Amino acid sequence: MTVHPSLQNYADAWTHSIEAIAELVQPLVEGEWNRPTPCIGWSVRDIVSHVIGMETEMLGDPRPIHSLPRDLYHVRSDFARYMEVQVDVRRHHTAPEMTSELEYILIRRARQLRNENRSPEHLIRAPLGAEWSLEQAYRDRAFDVWVHEQDLRAALGVPGNLDSAGALVARDVLLEALPEVVAKDAGAPASSAVVLDVTGPVEFLRTVRVDAEGRGSIDGAPSLGPAVTLATDWETFVRLACGRVRPAEVADRVKIEGDEGLAAAILDNFAVTPR
Repeated sequence: MTVHPSLQNYADAWTHSIEAIAELVQPLVEGEWNRPTPCIGWSVRDIVSHVIGMETEMLGDPRPIHSLPRDLYHVRSDFARYMEVQVDVRRHHTAPEMTSELEYILIRRARQLRNENRSPEHLIRAPLGAEWSLEQAYRDRAFDVWVHEQDLRAALGVPGNLDSAGALVARDVLLEALPEVVAKDAGAPASSAVVLDVTGPVEFLRTVRVDAEGRGSIDGAPSLGPAVTLATDWETFVRLACGRVRPAEVADRVKIEGDEGLAAAILDNFAVTPR
């Protein structure tokens, strides 16, 4: 248990997902580590390398000194380059090296979580030299490991944990981004509303409202006359919001009612995660 209850939910979600990842990859033979995942440019090994790398940074370990190859087509931003270093440095690691390092990181991070006595507002290092609160970092790690657990499950054909504690953290993180997607990125008109109806293991109905000044907000109350209603299942929602599929690839799993042009603009901007 951590000292602060506001951190415990994220710690529990992180623990559940990262233990699931360890269980998924433990029995893999060497070739299976090279399977592609829905995360563009990353294999199973790369996903696990990323998770290991981010957890070492949470522990305060120094980042590796490593020059990236120039032919990584999926690396297109400073953020992507930052993330890729921890991945590329492990690209030639063997299966036993990967599983043993993951196990070691799990032990160290579990100890850190048990002994955590910093306040949720305490500032720590974030990617690219930024800072974020400890609570934000805990939340980000819970979200990130759950999404990558789902990447690994998709690559390995082992579905599961779509309704776990990490899934609920992911729901909240992804819904927070929707007002900007609808109001700013998709350009929904002022004084309009967009309804999102999601069914499945995680079920919810949310309305994004754009006020007279063009600012977006989100709530759980239905709208009597929305400009657009988008209905889909939870897994498709996650895959779209995390950029794992393009809207055209799952058009048969998204039901649109209302302004089709606005719906298309929303779906075109639906991916809100950098990875």
